[in-house]
Amino acid sequence: MTTAVDHVPAVVLGLCSYTHDSAAALLVDGELVGFVEEERLSQKKHTHEYPHHAVEWLLGEAGLTSADVDAVAYNFQPVRYLAETPAALRLALSGTTRGRALPRAAGFAKVALRTRRRVQSLGRQFPGAQVSPVLHHRAHQLTAFAASGWDESAVLVVDSLGERQTTTIAHGHHADRPATRTLEAIHDPASLGYVYGAVTEHLGWRRGDEEGTVMALAALGDPARFRHLFARAVRTTATGFALDPAYFPPRVLTSGYPRTSRRFVVETCPPRRPDEPLQEVHQDLAAALQERTEQVMLHLARRARLLTGSGRLCLGGGVATNCVSIGRIIEAGIFDEVFVPPAPGDAGTALGAAVAVHTDSGNGRPLCGVARACYLGPSYPEPNLDLTPWPGLQQKSLDIEVAEFLADQLAHGMIVGLFQGRVEAGPRALGNRSILASPLEPGVVERLNAGVKFREPFRPFAPMVLADRAREFFTLGQDAPYMSMASGVTDKAREHIPAVVHANGTSRLQTINPTQNPFMHDVLRAFARRTGVPVLINTSLNVKGKPICGTPDMALDCLAHSGLDALLLEGRWITK
Repeated sequence: MTTAVDHVPAVVLGLCSYTHDSAAALLVDGELVGFVEEERLSQKKHTHEYPHHAVEWLLGEAGLTSADVDAVAYNFQPVRYLAETPAALRLALSGTTRGRALPRAAGFAKVALRTRRRVQSLGRQFPGAQVSPVLHHRAHQLTAFAASGWDESAVLVVDSLGERQTTTIAHGHHADRPATRTLEAIHDPASLGYVYGAVTEHLGWRRGDEEGTVMALAALGDPARFRHLFARAVRTTATGFALDPAYFPPRVLTSGYPRTSRRFVVETCPPRRPDEPLQEVHQDLAAALQERTEQVMLHLARRARLLTGSGRLCLGGGVATNCVSIGRIIEAGIFDEVFVPPAPGDAGTALGAAVAVHTDSGNGRPLCGVARACYLGPSYPEPNLDLTPWPGLQQKSLDIEVAEFLADQLAHGMIVGLFQGRVEAGPRALGNRSILASPLEPGVVERLNAGVKFREPFRPFAPMVLADRAREFFTLGQDAPYMSMASGVTDKAREHIPAVVHANGTSRLQTINPTQNPFMHDVLRAFARRTGVPVLINTSLNVKGKPICGTPDMALDCLAHSGLDALLLEGRWITK
């Protein structure tokens, strides 16, 4: 299947491939060359294809070829799926789950075989490399812990499914050679990510893509209507939680098996088609789902504190993108500090898998370039812009102080796309591939949703704020560099910048300091001098259904086909 190398691997390529959110990361003697999601380069959102654009860029950035790769780290272990086959057959003992026992067993066996073939395929692409499958949750754990830069912490991973695991609590140690030890694991069919995806689909949005829309909708509903249903359907236990199969039947890894039961439909509402109008029942269902998610996440966080004794918590997995839940954990004061990496979802496991193989290999070099890093993808410092494909666009070079110029345009009400430096890791734009706007502009949220992003009118927009002035407007009490935490707001925020306060009284903020992003820090300071407010609206440089713009051409397309007023692209001011 693989060819062993006869020396300690120096070049480790980490891959998330053949499932959603393909990505790649490259370590050379423990130093991170880069990490990028394939969608940022291929323009295919959540692509499952082999990340050939990402790999080509990484190898080129390091001055290497595929023949120089010593080890390939893959983010799943095929053999682990097989253990579910006998476990699934036990479902035949219950009348509620009997119909899913055989198809579930067959599905997990099929995925095990398919994953093994994928590993073999990678071996053929890199014949001189050792291909190492890494346990999925271990990859998540190492992504979160290594990115924190801490020497010790609890690590909580909550997702839909990794082989058989859906939730793990681990203890992380050593910043220079990160290691995690799993203390407790919850296995499928108990899956919080599965439930959230199932209800997202039931409400008419795309599972695995639009859970954030459901989280936003939840703020408009009353959870009391379905509170008792979710308490029965997602029951907490002494060591975690369990699902009632009468509401959420056990997962079958083949299509054609609904994720919600007939009883769930009868006790809530019929499935909503995407083109159907939203009703109060949909809002209430979203609210109850979100409330129960927060309760279970708090329960798991307390369990992590008890098992590890640590005062710090790192979170990973798809459910860690639920920023309201993260905010609730912080507010509860369970830990002194909470950290979510910039790429907590599956894409980030490319990095975690590479870290695992590097630390396991015996290479004595410490890990470098991962801690507190988020701008990890390609940059285009001097793009040769040919605007011929976009005849309506015109450009000029800015010979003035760019940060001051941009702040002035924003203060005068312009909505501007920003393309600078290296592509961000993860699902949030963090000031390098962003759309910026003044939160003081009347009707700015409506204009952004309807004319720029083309998305639902209830979707909120996140603020970026100078870190040293965040407490004037937000109550979180800690830095939030990756826009992964929802915070309460102060009276000053409600009075001066209500545009960034969602219906539930929170904001998903990003704090900016001069080390993290010097240019955006300068823009915020310049904007504050003009307006008195050190806050800007920051949303991703894309429109609904498209990935964040990773290349200049993608950014120019976004400008040409949206309501953006202008695009600042590496010092070029481009307008329509």
